[in-house]
Amino acid sequence: MFNIAIDGPAGAGKSTIAKLVAKKLGFVYVDTGSMYRAMALYCIRNGVDKSDEEAVSLACKEMDIVVKYEDGIQLVLLNGEVVNDYIRTEEVSHVTSSIAVYESVREKLLNLQRELAKEYNVIMDGRDIGTNVLKDADVKIYLTASVDTRAKRRFLEHIEKGEECDIEEIKQDIIDRDYRDMNRKIAPLKQADDAILVDSSEMSIDEVVDTIVSIVNDKM
Repeated sequence: MFNIAIDGPAGAGKSTIAKLVAKKLGFVYVDTGSMYRAMALYCIRNGVDKSDEEAVSLACKEMDIVVKYEDGIQLVLLNGEVVNDYIRTEEVSHVTSSIAVYESVREKLLNLQRELAKEYNVIMDGRDIGTNVLKDADVKIYLTASVDTRAKRRFLEHIEKGEECDIEEIKQDIIDRDYRDMNRKIAPLKQADDAILVDSSEMSIDEVVDTIVSIVNDKM
């Protein structure tokens, strides 16, 4: 199997880019973030305190996370329920960032992610794919963009959905999430030594996709 790892900070466009690259290459796209989001959704629905590591660890034992693919679309099932439509809220994002630092949470999903990589040609995005989940990935990309660029992208996403938001609050949230992701004890966000840096701040989506596809084709 041929595996591609894309890491990077929040709002860098990892999911959007990875989906398009997967489509061009005929690969399976694995959105690891949605798995963590499903776990965060469980905590929200069941009143589990995101700051209580022991409570979250106990909750992990009650969660059954399954990933399926239908017509190339990744479906995330939480205890048998497809939760794709419920895991993209700001509340879920905040809880996800908090619980993703816990070892019990990461261990629960690590095996699932690695098994998918053994079964399919995958492109997988997240915070620690190249440094931890798929250390032997054939291609590693570190996709980033400036804080201002990422905040603007998030702002426009909310506006398109008809949601009220404040760009300065979004910017601060991104700064806070970067700090948490980069400074957590377990699998912190960082560029793998053998990863290729792609800064999308001044690039269009198509330019980023073409850049990564070119990198992969050269490797293949």
